[in-house]
Amino acid sequence: MHARERIIVALDTPDADSAVQIATAVRGRVGAVKVGLELINAAGFGIFGRLRDAGCERVFYDCKLHDIPNTVAGAVRSIVGRGVWMLNVHASGGSRMMASAAKAAREAADARGVEAPVVLAVTLLTSLDARELAVELRVDCSSVDYVTHLARAAQDAGCAGAVCSPHEVGAVRWACGDDFVIVTPGVRPAWADTGDQRRIATPSEAVASGSDFIVVGRPITAGEDPGANADRIAAELEDVQQGR
Repeated sequence: MHARERIIVALDTPDADSAVQIATAVRGRVGAVKVGLELINAAGFGIFGRLRDAGCERVFYDCKLHDIPNTVAGAVRSIVGRGVWMLNVHASGGSRMMASAAKAAREAADARGVEAPVVLAVTLLTSLDARELAVELRVDCSSVDYVTHLARAAQDAGCAGAVCSPHEVGAVRWACGDDFVIVTPGVRPAWADTGDQRRIATPSEAVASGSDFIVVGRPITAGEDPGANADRIAAELEDVQQGR
């Protein structure tokens, strides 16, 4: 995989025009763009069509579904009709919910004669730290153990991969094998602000640990030249892949 293909740009903007402008600037310089809750609620589902018209072939819909299995399955079937490349559900919704999502994606794609989207399970939000995990969520183990447990459950349920922070990538890769897709948010180049992320790493650290794809938002989108920022990160990843 070329280094630039590993980069997913988070289009966390308050309007469709800004998102399309950024997507156009990074087109051909990254692997995909991500539509999250801020953009979808501001722009509506029409944003998917606008991004396709702008030449974005791969769109990750960061919908983070979390509900009863039947409701999540229905939502996934509808999302398949949007032509997205990748979508996600919360692993904390349980194995039955994750299995329902994976099955619905396959069946809806088969019915439409299209390729099924990659279904990922979100393990633990990168904004949470060890204290919040223990005190607020009452999880009596380390983030690495918790995330690895959820990733294994997602794999057993039929999900193609998981979303986890750079700190857990190595453990998840070891536990789930090379074919399990790992997408990593909480990635910040050394030259960028950390923002509200807690469990972070640089792009090169994340990929060296075993990430297939990294999600990068503000370090690319907040600058005057998103395309140049994306190129800078791709060059860093290329050095990692070539062992420099």
